[in-house]
Amino acid sequence: MNDLRIPKLYTIKKTPKEDLEKWYRLMTIGRAIDEKAPNYLKQAIGWSYHAPYAGHDGIQLAIGQHFDKNKDHLFPYYRDMLTALSSGMTAEEIILNGISKATDPSSGGRHMSNHLAKPEWNIHSVSSATGNHTLHAVGVARAIKYYNEKVVSISSQGESSVSEGYVYEAITGADKEELPVIFVFQDNGYGISVPKKDQTAQRKVANNFIGFKNTRIIHCNGKDVFDSMNAMAEAKRYAIEESKPVILQANCVRMGSHSNSDDHLLYRSDSERNYVIDYDPLAKFRRMLLRYERFTEEELQAIEVDTKAVIKAAHKAAMAAPDPDPASIYDFVFAEPVVSEKYPEGVHHEEGEKKKLITALNETLKAEFRANPDTFIWGQDMANKDKGGIFNVSKGMQKEFGDKRVFNGPIAEDFILGTANGMSRYDEKIRVVVEGAEFADYFWPAMEQYVDISHDYWRSNGKFAPNITIRLASGGYIGGGMYHSQNIEGSLAAIPGVRIVYPSFADDAAGLLRTSIRSKGLTMFMEPKALYQDPKAATVVPDDFEVPFGKARVRREGSDLTILTYGNATHFSLKAANKLAEEGIGNIEVIDLRSLVPLDEEAILESIKKTNRVLIVHEDKVFGGFGGELSAIINEKAFEYLDAPIKRIGSPFTPVGFNRILEKAILPDMEKVYNAAKEIIEY
Repeated sequence: MNDLRIPKLYTIKKTPKEDLEKWYRLMTIGRAIDEKAPNYLKQAIGWSYHAPYAGHDGIQLAIGQHFDKNKDHLFPYYRDMLTALSSGMTAEEIILNGISKATDPSSGGRHMSNHLAKPEWNIHSVSSATGNHTLHAVGVARAIKYYNEKVVSISSQGESSVSEGYVYEAITGADKEELPVIFVFQDNGYGISVPKKDQTAQRKVANNFIGFKNTRIIHCNGKDVFDSMNAMAEAKRYAIEESKPVILQANCVRMGSHSNSDDHLLYRSDSERNYVIDYDPLAKFRRMLLRYERFTEEELQAIEVDTKAVIKAAHKAAMAAPDPDPASIYDFVFAEPVVSEKYPEGVHHEEGEKKKLITALNETLKAEFRANPDTFIWGQDMANKDKGGIFNVSKGMQKEFGDKRVFNGPIAEDFILGTANGMSRYDEKIRVVVEGAEFADYFWPAMEQYVDISHDYWRSNGKFAPNITIRLASGGYIGGGMYHSQNIEGSLAAIPGVRIVYPSFADDAAGLLRTSIRSKGLTMFMEPKALYQDPKAATVVPDDFEVPFGKARVRREGSDLTILTYGNATHFSLKAANKLAEEGIGNIEVIDLRSLVPLDEEAILESIKKTNRVLIVHEDKVFGGFGGELSAIINEKAFEYLDAPIKRIGSPFTPVGFNRILEKAILPDMEKVYNAAKEIIEY
């Protein structure tokens, strides 16, 4: 929907003088910092990354002036310095970010300079992955609509970032759900050195979305203060009153290089560079103020003198601010988990009817949704009549909790996870559970969002924790083959900031899921799908059971060998251990890790001190699998207790075959564990 009718609320003649003065002060302060920033790098003080905004002045001023702090939500990108100033951040706060001080409100000096945020005002921390915050803005807008608040979510970015697939997913989703979100495209014609013609077929990238049913497209001159103010006012009015998305494309110029690591002299002609300087928005605004006699030359010079004083004071204060403490790097890696008072070790002694693992998951989800009305779940195939996910784990949930809390996501894993990040930003009481992909193998399109979420808590210096549980049906033994039977926990475990749990039995599945949902931060909940309906995984499940993170469970006591395992592998490890005991070969201790990150190192080391031998068993590939990390920990911390080499059992370095014969040849089983354990005991 392309509508050019924009009310002229702001003009040079009728805008109050106090507003014009405020705008000119903001613009001169912003430009002064913009021009000063490279000097900090030259003096080795900081600001190692600076993307100058000069040429974007009109639209950035307008975004900030229409942002209502603590109500609206703003996702600025790395060039949005004036946007941040116009939104209320101070010159000192901008410089604190640029030179990475501990008191930087954006990240405490942890994030890249020029990435400005103030989460307590809803100016959100955005990563360096260009355009990915569009999904977060859509997630916030979903929450705004659900809670019926008359505010707006604003995503700001350059036009070249619109080439990213997740930007299309964000706009498609916002259009489908009719969400109050504004996507501002600041079009300066370049993506670093790549001209727009190499990025998109449309001269105006917003027009790529002209066929979208519910999305309004507005074009404005981003160099002009009044055109930008009018366009932004109309975009916000429309998004709120109609509860529909708006794309606001602002035509800008980039007066300098992309950043201090780029040299535009290498790809821009003299005539082009002279052209963009001629269109300097600040110089144009100053001329207008004089031409229409809204200010005198003396008045403007007085403001400019004040600007110099503001910059000088801000610089002095920022330089005196403390640097980050190196010891603080371990702060805010993981958000705070809930602590179980009743089940501190994650074990119980309840007797009664056994429940299958799938039933335990389903009942726990429903119980948590009843306990906290601000809990949501979505994913693929989640909510069609009585169906709940490809394996029916969430069966019956939409019927009980409604289609606003339980709903289908598109086949777009980035969108599923990215909007979960956004929705969790709206209010810390919200808990989001997503079925991140129908099978763990299909999770890879969401990895950019996964990585981004993993360091949100650390990057924001503890100001924002994404309270999300990602459920993934994982593992083999179903004859699924490639893309239906792979394990990915070994790859994921290398990324700090995410808890990873992998239960083997119904009670642990219920307890870990309850803990995951109730805790702050991100948890990857791996579900061994081959065990959903398997009687051997069925257990008694207390209604309130909780399993703490980082607590292993001894499934079988022993003295001759320790088996470390989890998931599907736990069951054939137990079977092999029992067989060896029956044959009088050895008494084996089987430790079900349950929690991979964090890991119960204490339980592992105590067991090895007792048995002096260890076998690591998992179904993932041995090469690059999680067992390699276990082996390294044992070698570093328990080598003196070992009477035999560490051995690992898992899959060979091949994909998992679809044919059952091939699958059996690849995946570990009881016989392979039995033989390996016997070999270690007899060593």
